[in-house]
Amino acid sequence: MNLLNLPKLPLSEELTTILVKNKNVIIEQIISTGQVSDWYDQEKSEFVILLEGNAEIEYENAAVVPLIKGDTLLITPHQKHRVVYTSCEPPCIWLCVYF
Repeated sequence: MNLLNLPKLPLSEELTTILVKNKNVIIEQIISTGQVSDWYDQEKSEFVILLEGNAEIEYENAAVVPLIKGDTLLITPHQKHRVVYTSCEPPCIWLCVYF
């Protein structure tokens, strides 16, 4: 699998593909084209790599973290956050590791 190969765009909904899943870790590829999210409050840590595109993550305290291609981010358990922006051109390609 090539993580940078894209499906037909634009997407009406974010596309999530589980690459690996076991009791300790989940690795996902997520493709976003303008979609945003509700608040997340996760049990596990999440290590995010933005492989393509631009995005913004907002934390509960209103801090916003801009992300560009190649950026990484560690989100600790129960650190409330949401995605407030994802680029359409180029689309966002995320690699997310939950552990």
